Amino acid sequence: MKILMFGRGVIATVYGWALQRAGHDIEFYVRPGRAATYGDAVDLDLLDTRRRVWGQRVVEKWPVRYREALEPDHDFDLIVLSVQHYRLAEAAAFLSPRVGQATVLVFGNIWSEPLAAIGALPVDQVAWGFPQAGGGFGEDGVLRGALLPLVIFGTLGQPRTDRERAVRQAFREAGFRLREQPDFRGWLWIHFVSDAALHSQGLRLGSLAKLAGSTGDFREALLAGRELLPLLEARGLDLRRHRGGGLLFRAPTWLTAPALAWLTAHAAPVRVNFAAHSDPDAEEPREVCRDTLAEARRLGVAAPRLETAEPSFAREGTGRV
Repeated sequence: MKILMFGRGVIATVYGWALQRAGHDIEFYVRPGRAATYGDAVDLDLLDTRRRVWGQRVVEKWPVRYREALEPDHDFDLIVLSVQHYRLAEAAAFLSPRVGQATVLVFGNIWSEPLAAIGALPVDQVAWGFPQAGGGFGEDGVLRGALLPLVIFGTLGQPRTDRERAVRQAFREAGFRLREQPDFRGWLWIHFVSDAALHSQGLRLGSLAKLAGSTGDFREALLAGRELLPLLEARGLDLRRHRGGGLLFRAPTWLTAPALAWLTAHAAPVRVNFAAHSDPDAEEPREVCRDTLAEARRLGVAAPRLETAEPSFAREGTGRV
């Protein structure tokens, strides 16, 4: 399969590497002028857990290919679109006249209605998924992170199409286990408020990395997530339809907080992932918290812990989201 990774962010790079190892032809679309800035290789330091429980460390300089223009008559089979949720509309608007015959895998967080988020992209050419990897580029340019064996796929209440089955097969051939979410919209929203709960506490400390190993801080994050469950219900989501939806936040914190603290301090894949999220100026965690709190206020849902954390993610000079 010929695959275009949209952008050269962490997720695009990690999965592009994994898919190329499985025999797929990988290129990266980047803005004009960026290819020279990035250089012709990516320095990787990854913990790959697809075949080993505690992972296999991969350290290599991976040669990559870029393109800085995309015409509708291209011959890509798949375009992997993994951008921050607040940039999805812009990316979709750019791609919509350039999709050609390719399938587009929307691969990341969404907080709005999914079909509205993809704008004019042809719905019959879209597949939906969510990565289970994380990391970050260090000041030295090295991408450090962890690649988990699971990838989430889902549908919006419709049967899977041939295009969606082909995307799943490509990931399966790359050694990933697949988990299906039939109500992908609901799953995405649950995941989004989970991120908001964790990031709100991480931002108060300076970064998500500082949350690792701290039972008390995880307790506060879990309680923040519990306060956000009514927000999901106010949006019309029936949590009873989602197996395990919200369970982490409803469970007793005396049990879950120490378990998460232990995992982030000792379980190698989780520890590596958290350690890589050490940038105190990262914008995505702030946007996740801002958009969650803005929606809570719009719907009149109390979110006291998220509001308490607001000074750590408010826009400069406003004190508010």
